[in-house]
Amino acid sequence: MFNRKKTPAPSGPHTPAISLDKVPAPLVSLAKAATASLEKSGLSGLRAAVYLVVDRSLSMEAYYANGAVQHLTDQALGLSVTVDDDGQVPVVLFDSKPYPIVDVSLNGYAGVVAQQHQLHGGALTMGGTQYTIAMRAVVEHYINSRSTDPALVIFQTDGAPQDPDDVRLQLVQSSKLPIFWAFVGFGPGKVRFLTELDTMRGRLLDNASYFHAGMDPRSVPDEQLYDGLTREFGQWVPQARTKGLLP
Repeated sequence: MFNRKKTPAPSGPHTPAISLDKVPAPLVSLAKAATASLEKSGLSGLRAAVYLVVDRSLSMEAYYANGAVQHLTDQALGLSVTVDDDGQVPVVLFDSKPYPIVDVSLNGYAGVVAQQHQLHGGALTMGGTQYTIAMRAVVEHYINSRSTDPALVIFQTDGAPQDPDDVRLQLVQSSKLPIFWAFVGFGPGKVRFLTELDTMRGRLLDNASYFHAGMDPRSVPDEQLYDGLTREFGQWVPQARTKGLLP
């Protein structure tokens, strides 16, 4: 993600940032589905840095156990290979305390979520839900990367935060940066707070979207998830260029 060339204007079929010949077989179908969504969203030719933020609050325990979080990690990596040529996704776990960012790569993605979850103590240490911890970590990492491409942040959670005012402030402040927050909800019903963020006023640009993956996120078709991640991102990119956030 360092010192990229200028992002080309979207046009024609999208060419993945990494040749699919170099992508592990289980991720190839994901990359193809992501490519189709990018084209539908007017993002052909785009290069971007993909981040994944994952909720590690106690209510998320079942989603770690049944593989839903790992599945989303695989999907994030499948999207990343289409827009980011470094072959890795920075993953940020959060609850009520910070965790080190882990770069998940094409050569080491299988089972990485379970490994990290257990490394941090497993279910016994899962805490609360403070979005701001993760949002600040992403912003700092992105700024330090000196990337000239936008950041697409897949931000997963199953509930409202305990720090709502700080989250709103962080979203307003980051609207002045080339960072887009694609929130993904897990659970039986939509997270009302995320629907409010999606339409919140006071930002330089609308820099957030919300897609709800439901009780069994693994059953959501890949194309449907990618459409949800890229649709509003595709509207944001030209606006960010107009505002001078992107070259």
